[in-house]
Amino acid sequence: MILHKGEVLFHQGDSGEYLYHIKSGLFKVTRLHKNGNMVLFNILYPGETVPHHSLITPKETHGSAIALMDSEVERIVAEDWYRELREHPEKALEIALLLQEKVRFMQKRLDHLTVGTPAERLALLTEWLNDYSHGVHFTDLLTQEEIGQLIGVRRETINRLLRGH
Repeated sequence: MILHKGEVLFHQGDSGEYLYHIKSGLFKVTRLHKNGNMVLFNILYPGETVPHHSLITPKETHGSAIALMDSEVERIVAEDWYRELREHPEKALEIALLLQEKVRFMQKRLDHLTVGTPAERLALLTEWLNDYSHGVHFTDLLTQEEIGQLIGVRRETINRLLRGH
């Protein structure tokens, strides 16, 4: 299926009757907390099957996934996924490799959060996003607030950094 920028792949709290394989594009994953605070906590990219926490057993979705650009996704009926996993135990290795890739991505993101200055963090995020954005500038994909959440700084700092570029 094709989703266009701004369209929702899944909503926070969805029952998890589907998993999704990202073929192309990017998605931001946000979570609305009880206090009303909306937080961007993940970026989904091609090759991932999501939700990650539902690859072995079902669980409601932790956040909402919104397309950052035109994206192609394969929708997988969760019941079929789990049945195939039971019938073909070797599929567990495939899932382990998917999760390993996500752990490596998260390690990279943690490095981005802990490297020196905000300018260095922004440069690393920009470099990573450029690998997947097909020439779309990162400020056309994410708000300054969202960029700040991804690199651990306030929106005002992002604004200042972008004016300096």
